[in-house]
Amino acid sequence: MTRWVPTITRKYAVAIYNYHGNGETKLDLTVGDTLHILEENDGWFRGFKLRNKSVKGIFPTSYVHIKQALVENAGKYNETVAPKEPKVVQEMTTVLREWGVIWKQLYVDRGNDPFSVPKAGKRHSMDLFDTVRKMMYEMIDWRRQIMSGTLPVDELKELQQLVTSKIDFGNRLLGLDLVVRDEQGGILDPETTGTISLYRAHETATERIQREKSMQGVQRLSQTQATSHNLYVVVKNFVCRVGEDADVFMALYDAKENRFISENYVVSWSPQGMPKDIEMLNNLRAIFTDLGQYDLRREKICLLCQIIRVGRMDLKEADNKKFTNGLRRPFGVAVMDITDVVNGKMESDIEKQHFIPFQQVSGDNDFLEGVIKKVVSARGELNHKGQGLWVSMKMLDGDIKQVRKEYPHLVDSRTAVARKMGFPEVIMPGDVRNDMYVTLVSGEFDRGTKARNKNVEVTMCVCKDDGSVVQNVIFTGAGVPPVSEYKSVIYYQQKQPRWMETIKVAIPIEDFYGSHLKFAFRHRSSMEEKDRKEKIFAIAYVQLMMQEGTTLRDGKHDLAVYKCERNKPDEAKVYLSLPAMDRQGVTNNNSKSTLHAGSLSLSKDSFQIQTLGCSTKLTQNVDLLGLLKWRANPGNLKNSLLSLMKVCEVSGEEVVKFLQDVLDALFNILMENQDSDLYDNLVFDALIGVIGLIADRKFHQFHPVLDTYIREHFSATLAYNKLMVVLKYYIDNANERDNHESLLKAMKSLQYIFKFIVRSRVLYSQLYEGKGKQQFEAAVRHLFQSLNGMMTYTSDSTVGVQGAALRYVPTVIPDVITVFDPKELSLLLKDFINNIPPDRLVKQKVQCMNNIVHSDLFRLSECRGILLPMMMAQLKKLIERKEEMPDCVKMLSDVLDRLNRKDVGPIHGDMEIVMKEILRTVIQTVIFMDRDAPLIGSFVACMTGILRQMNEFHYQAYIDAFPSRSDLLDFLMEIFMVFRDLVSKNVYPRDWVVMTMHQNHVVLTAIKYFTQTLHKSFLDENNFEYQLWNNFFHLAVSFLTQDSLQLENFSHAKRMKIINKYQDMRRVIGFEILSMWFNLGQHKIKFIPEMVGPMLEMTLIPETKLREHTIPIFFDMMQCEFATRGNFNQVENEIITQLDHLVEGGRGDDQYKELFYRIISDHCQKHRYLRQRGLYFVDLVNRLLERLLDYRTIMNDENRENRMSCTVNLLNFYKEINRQEMYIRYLYKLCDLHLECDNYTEAAYTLLLHATLLKWTDEPLITTHDKYPEAQTHRQLKEMLYYDIIEYFDKGKMWEEGIRLCKELASQYENETFDFLNLSLILQKQAMFYDNIMKTMRPDPEYFRVGYFGQGYPSFLRNKVFIYRGKEYERLGDFTSRLLSQFPHAQPINKVTAPGPEILESPSQHLQIFKVDPILEERREFRGKPVADQILNFYKVNEVQKFTFSRPIRKGDRDSDNEFANMFLERTNYVTAYKLPGILRWFEVTSTNTFEVSPLENACEIMENSNREMRHLIEQQRADPTLTVNTLSLRLNGIIDAAVMGGTANYEKAFFTEEYMASHPEDHARIERLKDLIACQIPLLEAGLKVHAQKAPDSLRKLQEKMDSLFVEMKTRVESEYGKKPPMDETTRTRPMSLVWITRNKPVDRPVSTISTSSTSSDGPIRDRPSTPETGLGPPQLPPKDGKSVRHSSQQQGKSSPVKNWVNKTKEAAAVDGPVVELNQTLKAARPMRPVSQPRISLTKQNGLPGPATPPPKVNRDANRSASPAASVSSTSSSSSDVPPPLPEKKAYADYGNIAEDEDEQRLPAPLRVSSLPKSKSKPVPPLPIKEPGGDPSQTPPLPKKPSRHPSGQQQQ
Repeated sequence: MTRWVPTITRKYAVAIYNYHGNGETKLDLTVGDTLHILEENDGWFRGFKLRNKSVKGIFPTSYVHIKQALVENAGKYNETVAPKEPKVVQEMTTVLREWGVIWKQLYVDRGNDPFSVPKAGKRHSMDLFDTVRKMMYEMIDWRRQIMSGTLPVDELKELQQLVTSKIDFGNRLLGLDLVVRDEQGGILDPETTGTISLYRAHETATERIQREKSMQGVQRLSQTQATSHNLYVVVKNFVCRVGEDADVFMALYDAKENRFISENYVVSWSPQGMPKDIEMLNNLRAIFTDLGQYDLRREKICLLCQIIRVGRMDLKEADNKKFTNGLRRPFGVAVMDITDVVNGKMESDIEKQHFIPFQQVSGDNDFLEGVIKKVVSARGELNHKGQGLWVSMKMLDGDIKQVRKEYPHLVDSRTAVARKMGFPEVIMPGDVRNDMYVTLVSGEFDRGTKARNKNVEVTMCVCKDDGSVVQNVIFTGAGVPPVSEYKSVIYYQQKQPRWMETIKVAIPIEDFYGSHLKFAFRHRSSMEEKDRKEKIFAIAYVQLMMQEGTTLRDGKHDLAVYKCERNKPDEAKVYLSLPAMDRQGVTNNNSKSTLHAGSLSLSKDSFQIQTLGCSTKLTQNVDLLGLLKWRANPGNLKNSLLSLMKVCEVSGEEVVKFLQDVLDALFNILMENQDSDLYDNLVFDALIGVIGLIADRKFHQFHPVLDTYIREHFSATLAYNKLMVVLKYYIDNANERDNHESLLKAMKSLQYIFKFIVRSRVLYSQLYEGKGKQQFEAAVRHLFQSLNGMMTYTSDSTVGVQGAALRYVPTVIPDVITVFDPKELSLLLKDFINNIPPDRLVKQKVQCMNNIVHSDLFRLSECRGILLPMMMAQLKKLIERKEEMPDCVKMLSDVLDRLNRKDVGPIHGDMEIVMKEILRTVIQTVIFMDRDAPLIGSFVACMTGILRQMNEFHYQAYIDAFPSRSDLLDFLMEIFMVFRDLVSKNVYPRDWVVMTMHQNHVVLTAIKYFTQTLHKSFLDENNFEYQLWNNFFHLAVSFLTQDSLQLENFSHAKRMKIINKYQDMRRVIGFEILSMWFNLGQHKIKFIPEMVGPMLEMTLIPETKLREHTIPIFFDMMQCEFATRGNFNQVENEIITQLDHLVEGGRGDDQYKELFYRIISDHCQKHRYLRQRGLYFVDLVNRLLERLLDYRTIMNDENRENRMSCTVNLLNFYKEINRQEMYIRYLYKLCDLHLECDNYTEAAYTLLLHATLLKWTDEPLITTHDKYPEAQTHRQLKEMLYYDIIEYFDKGKMWEEGIRLCKELASQYENETFDFLNLSLILQKQAMFYDNIMKTMRPDPEYFRVGYFGQGYPSFLRNKVFIYRGKEYERLGDFTSRLLSQFPHAQPINKVTAPGPEILESPSQHLQIFKVDPILEERREFRGKPVADQILNFYKVNEVQKFTFSRPIRKGDRDSDNEFANMFLERTNYVTAYKLPGILRWFEVTSTNTFEVSPLENACEIMENSNREMRHLIEQQRADPTLTVNTLSLRLNGIIDAAVMGGTANYEKAFFTEEYMASHPEDHARIERLKDLIACQIPLLEAGLKVHAQKAPDSLRKLQEKMDSLFVEMKTRVESEYGKKPPMDETTRTRPMSLVWITRNKPVDRPVSTISTSSTSSDGPIRDRPSTPETGLGPPQLPPKDGKSVRHSSQQQGKSSPVKNWVNKTKEAAAVDGPVVELNQTLKAARPMRPVSQPRISLTKQNGLPGPATPPPKVNRDANRSASPAASVSSTSSSSSDVPPPLPEKKAYADYGNIAEDEDEQRLPAPLRVSSLPKSKSKPVPPLPIKEPGGDPSQTPPLPKKPSRHPSGQQQQ
């Protein structure tokens, strides 16, 4: 096998497949993992993942893709690799990985069911999921484009900007960190970037992202920066059937102003459907240039195409020589709205093609102008029939030179350039133009001698005065060569044609003078022969230059049309002698008919044109022309200068167009004119007028033009002297009102005045080799001194001038320092600022200083030494007075930012000035400024910037500068306070992570410096400052625990980025805390227990090294307190209290618990005195942490029951250690949880625990309770609690418990507080509770045994067994489903036996659930007394602590004839920790007792239950005549007709044989008991048949007869074998009566209801009264109080009074010789049984509305309940009667457990089967019809009931 070889080039790889390594040496790979490869060997690599460098392994080479990488420290232990990709690609890769993780989580959160209806809470997650997916796909596509390397430079630059913009937007959308970038889009490095620059980059990025988020569509990033914009258009195809040659004119069109705004781009198209110039195929490109900001903001701008057909007059004419060819005819237009493309709302992409539909003219009379307006205004889609143009377009920024340079692949020499009609927004000095745009507007021509109107064609040419034509100066558009003459479009037989055709005339400047435009009009015929004969019938002309020397003015011109009488027009001199304009002829001659020359005469025809001049050399302004030609008329110079100033004030378009010529003229006048007194001031005023014009916002784009002129064209070498003299004159006379306006203008133009001065001086110096330098410097010095003197003025009239000086003086610095000493200038500027009165122009003064900071002067160290102290002193005063705070903080920020640059030289001394002057002021400002103030971030950035630029020398110098120790103390207190506030409440947004980490790093550095001072100056005994040290510790802990430093909460990439740049700052500050604590020495006790909480918070940080080193601090505290006070109670109490809050807040974990236990235990073991007490304390903390961690784990869990369990564990723990405050705190948390779940009973018991801690005294409370703030004493709080508890007990229907509290409150009101009003109210409440007990039905809850087995459960559930109290109407299936939904990963155990170790030790979760029955505990108050069912029922299912469960087991072989003789029951009794209900709905099982029940004992229990249920049914039927007998019929038939199930014969076979009695002599008494029970059944059956016969309907008569016949046989046999028992009725009359029945016999005047049917019946028996086998009968019947007896009782009671009868019967009962009767029956529902045929009205779960339901039988669940032998309260005295017992009833199989153990459990014989009588339940379950095996098919089978438990623990089925 080959050996492993270190890799050399293949170092970096990306996994492209998932790989699951099985061995320890193999590395698992997931697609996208980045890997560092170390070695290779025969198809395998060895390395590690970059996100987890600690795990190394091997992986196949075929599963990864190798990428080029940059390797540092190759071959060494610290070798690092990084992909060799552009930075933007690396960033995109990182972002995609980070977004991918979030995207997957969003998929999980939204759910993957495509058919589910999303909830409102998930809708946002779904939308975000789709948005992130779209962004990731875009990012992947862009990454591919960038990595392909095929993008041009300009597209690559744009794409990178788009990528960074999308990354920032996505990060903000996903709540990720903000990425700060430089202007080129690169990520800023905090280490090399100044604090202020970093802060401003964050602000800029936030604003940009917010702006992009609010924008619709995509905006070009450079759009707002560029002054010129261009539309690049490529014609892809022209689909149109013209049939002849065609010219396509494309131009930009303003749809609102209805005019063209650009030149045409012309494409000549051949009839074959391609360009005439075949070389232009696929190269039809044009660029529309010079678009400005105004053009981008146009309301609607279109790309308009006009198609002109060139050929015959009519397309229908045949193509032969008879017809005229070459005629230009209108064909149609195509229009596209490109407003969104131009203004950036729609992304422009050269790859995207747009279709422009074509609209053809409808007839010969259609003007193209009309068609254009129609198409532009059309709203719907045109019927273009697939005809139109396909174009691509893209917006390009910059002038044409810049565009050619940046987009050479798009714009080259063959690209046509169509300029905007008119000047661009900026006219550069080198841009020389002399163009005129001429539009043929319209005309009106008389038909003359022709029968129809003429087909007029206009021919335009440029002629000189001699008549010669200027060649090739007419341009029809870009893309075609110029022509000498232009022929218009011909409109067929139109008297008033409208052409609206624009052409450009570009005449050289030398030919412009003496040139004119000539227009010839000719009629064109469609026939060639006639057309040759047609001559020019009229001409018109217009001069390009006016007589005064200006050009033809812009606008429309009505030209005079002259009729030609001859075939050939006269020469030029003839028509030039005539007026050109129509209005000139009328004005001068008053009649058109008089105008003629030669053969020309003025006609009635009219012709109109429109011109627009674009000349940089010729002007249309007469005044401006006079200035430019001032030498020709020097006497008019003054007027020309005044006119120029007036023009500058009114309208400056002409001035800026001729800016260079105007400035040349002004400086020539200044230099050449000898009359300085007259003209110098005028020229100066005119100059500042021109400069002011350029400064106007309208012409701000001309600043580069002016700068270019000064730099390249200005040549007045002596102008500086005169300019300075005039300027100084104005400044010195500032107080004179006449000069204010001129001086104010001069101040506003100060920058360019000094530019001219400096440039003039430089030119002079170059010309004369530096001559006059001293004089110039003196002049400059005097000029500035004059300025400084002006600043001292205090009059109101000079405020404006002084403000302007403050604003514009700094602008002269860059020019002045080139010719003047910078240091001296700094001194002058210092005086300039200081001369301003203190309260005058404060804002302007700060802005002026800030402008000086930004000047080149501030780069020089010696100048800063002069200016900086003055500036800081000024700022300090203003900040302390809180004046102009925004400007102050901006200036301070700029100073710090400027000092952080590399071009400013050494800044050590500068920082010392800033530090000493203003640091303290900034700190105090931060302290007192509101955290929501808009400037707080800027001030904090300034403070951080100052501290960052301070070195060790600065810190020491600053500390040493304090005059006294108290001053130093105050400063340290302030700095610690502000640091703590900053780290606790970050002033920056959450996503400004870079800024926050930068601030933390600076603060940490400062803390380390200040701790030295703390240790040095404030530690010894005499100088110790407790508060200062306390502030330090709290600051350090706050710093360490701030959210921004908790690295474990960050992604791996973010965590590694922070560690690589800053390390883990928590460890640094933690060790600093440790060092400072152990340096305290004897002062430690002063910080105990106050510092326990902060130290605990520090140690809970999940950083192992930090924990290991800082946890011993607690043992040190214990030692310290023990040495001082003899114990460490305060440390113990504080740790327990603080742990509760901190762990609940998310701190701490199992590792901390183990570390704390191990470290403190080790220290305690070694300590002589703290060993025992310390180990106890450590164990206490360990147990507390275990409970707190469990509580926190499930605190936010949806499973509230787990939260309740943990809460109870905690409150029990606090009760155990006597921490009453914490105990009560968790009591209320538990109460709130119960209330959320509507567990009102449990909430009441929970609050009762707090109430028991209070006394009925007026003792004041130690602390007030948040929920009861008005309670001040024990009595008040306890009373309020009682009222809430009573309310909760009422809602939970626990009225017995509510009565107890009512009695206690009544006793207090009656005997203590004598509050009879509240006494009355509470007694009414109590009475209502009593009434509810007797009249309101309460559903009995069921109980379930739940076992949580396996190691997958939390510790408080793991391998424990609980008894749960079910909710109302909750059955086993519902309960099991609910619990499994809470533990979705749990596996149900389908057996009732205890699980083995394989389950208990397994890592999974197993759940075992089955139903158990509560065991009624004997209550002394009820012993020997008759108690109503409603009262007794409560205690059968409440206040229970013991529960039972039985399951069948077989011993021996199965005997088919006697299969249940060896069927035993395994009965398990459970005891819970507390009674149920309680503070939980479940409690843990504390003890378990399992024993066996023999088959004979089981048979006795079954017979007892059967007899009891039969008696109950009979009494129920007697009590309510309205009840149906269906249930009674089923029960009687099941017992009497026992042929199918075997009846009691099975008992006889099993137990009554001699063989069994001989082998089981110990069962003799039980056998006799069973016989007696069988005999007791006969009187019950007889009474039941009697009742059935009375109430049965006719449909049951046959059944009655059958049962009577079978019963006779059964009675005879049983009485003969087991003896005869007295009848039920006779026994009933001998029974004692309960006092309860006196109250129950009151008639109730209301309809019979579920409750009142049994509880208010006047003849109802005492239900559920216990009976013995001897009697088996119920109590006597009492008549109602009115003496009227009902059906059953009237015969028995006669006419005796109710009371007397009750007394007599009581005496009779006492005389009867019988056993004492005790209660042992279960309660039954009060609702009468409903007939099967009667539908049940139920309430739906959804809305509570009644609806039909399956008619259920009345279920009596409780009838089968009884206690086990040990817990039974019944008397089981045996009978000595000889009456044979009745036969056992017919029964179904009994369900002895929830889940059968094996097949034997499903095959129980009849004697062990429970009756099929449904139990009476509060919420009946619809039965399933069954057919008894072997029964009569004609008979109705009995209905089964829902499985429930009878007292022996068996389940009935």
